[in-house]
Order: sequence, then structure tokens, then C-alpha cells
Amino acid sequence: MSEERRRRGGHQSTRTTAVHTAVQALAASREHDLGRPLRVLDLGGGTGGMAVPLAEAGHHVTVVDPSPDALASLRRRAHDSGVEERITAVQGDSDTLDQVVGSEHIDLVTCHGTLEVVDDPAAALAQIGRVLGPGGYLSIVAAQRLAVVLARALAGQFRQAQQALTSADGRWGEGDPLPRRFDADHLRDLVEGAGLAVEDVQGVRIFADLVPSGLVETDADRAALRELEQTASRHPDYGFLGELGAAVHVVARRRG
Repeated sequence: MSEERRRRGGHQSTRTTAVHTAVQALAASREHDLGRPLRVLDLGGGTGGMAVPLAEAGHHVTVVDPSPDALASLRRRAHDSGVEERITAVQGDSDTLDQVVGSEHIDLVTCHGTLEVVDDPAAALAQIGRVLGPGGYLSIVAAQRLAVVLARALAGQFRQAQQALTSADGRWGEGDPLPRRFDADHLRDLVEGAGLAVEDVQGVRIFADLVPSGLVETDADRAALRELEQTASRHPDYGFLGELGAAVHVVARRRG
């Protein structure tokens, strides 16, 4: 691997570490409470970026994704990591969750980068709420509006920034690759509308997407950036900076 590719890969990890760390801690806590590995559903989990680490931690993960190519990559990744027996790959979407899960409730659902592209986010969340067992957790990561407003403005695309700021779906125009983005309060309302209790909301990737990879070259650089991200999103006076994150991470729970 070239030095440049290593640097880019390291920088990419700073964009996902906060969420992965939070989900792993959540899973460990729930496993402790239940006294057994978790039954996890990863909706839209694609190639297994979240599923494989959870399986490596001993949990049983079902990945539901509409892309056969992504699921093929997931199977290879699971095999290479030695966790293929703990991962089930199913081609489908949020409409098929009842068929996939059957009568067995799920302890943890991860839904990362998926609500932006489903046909109906409220219906998808309702389906998730039905398959979660009592006390089960939901982790959502979704694209956030204000980050793209800022990015478009800084790129000199002021009309696109205006469109993203004022449109109902948070899109900057016809060429926008995402069908929708969310404001944190809107996402909270959707989750609560599905009968789930929101326990935490955190903006992520506040600075990571803006910093050139050449400025994040060492482990110390990456650690400092992660610490800055965490502090900014939780600061008692400047927590509003989390609203500028490229994504928002919501943790919710089905009431027992």
C-alpha cells in the first residue's frame, strides 16, 4: 500500500471511529445486561463496515441490503475476518424486515446511511420499531442539512446553498446525489413517532470532512482530530457545532 493511500485510509477512519466506538460500547453494555451475544440487524449495511466488527465482538448479525454486489463483498469480508458463521446476508430492504426477522426480536438495529435513500423514512422506522425487542436499541446515522449548506456556500455555489437551506428535503438541486438530508430535531421526531425513546443525539464529522487528508498524516493527528470532534459535539456552550456535522448519530431505545 502506498503512503498516500495509507494516509487517506487513516483519515477516512477518523470519519467513522466516533460512531463505531459508540455502537461497540452500546452493544457491549446490552450484552452485559442480557448475559449473551446480541441479535443484531444491520439495515443497509452493505459491505459490512459495521457488521463485521460487531461479529468479531461475538454478536450474530443479519445484514439486509438491496445490493447483491455489496452483499457479495460482505461475504468475502466476513470470510476473510473469520466471522462468516456469525453473519447472515439477506437481499432486501426495510419492507422485508418482518419476513427476515420472523418471530425473533432483535436486540440492536443499526441503520447507517440508509434513511436518506429509503422511499419512506417514517415507514422504515415503524418497521424497525416492530422488530426491536423490549429494551432493544436503534443506532441511526443520517446525513445532516447544515453541513451541505456550508459546503456549497464555501464552494461559491450560493444558490445551491440557499436551496439546501430552505428545501423540505435538504437537497441542493437536481444534481444532488442524496434524496434527502435531515435536521436533528426532524430525525428525533421521526424516531419518537415510531414509538422509540431517543437517548442521545450527536453531530459527527464536524471537521473531518473539511480537513485535507494531507493535514491528518499521523496517528497523533488523527487522535487530536477525533478528540476535537468529540469535544465540539458535547461542549456545554458550543454543542450547537454538532449541527454542522456532515451526519447526525441518534441512539434510541424501544421502551421495555
